[in-house]
Amino acid sequence: MRLLIQSKTTGRFLAPSLTDGQPEWVASLKQAGGGVVADIESAHQLMEDLDFDDQPQIVDLDRLGTENDYPN
Repeated sequence: MRLLIQSKTTGRFLAPSLTDGQPEWVASLKQAGGGVVADIESAHQLMEDLDFDDQPQIVDLDRLGTENDYPN
């Protein structure tokens, strides 16, 4: 399982900062590679201190583009 957190509001991705390791929103999926986690608990830890105005959503990269990936 490969999970990423994306903001529904801005489309940005959550990843650890390269300077201090704190979670930050980045625009590039390439930059967000460091934010890919293998389990739901780790994803929730990344979102722990977020401002929920960003409407974070967890995206399973292994389910994208397959039939019936997500319920409506």
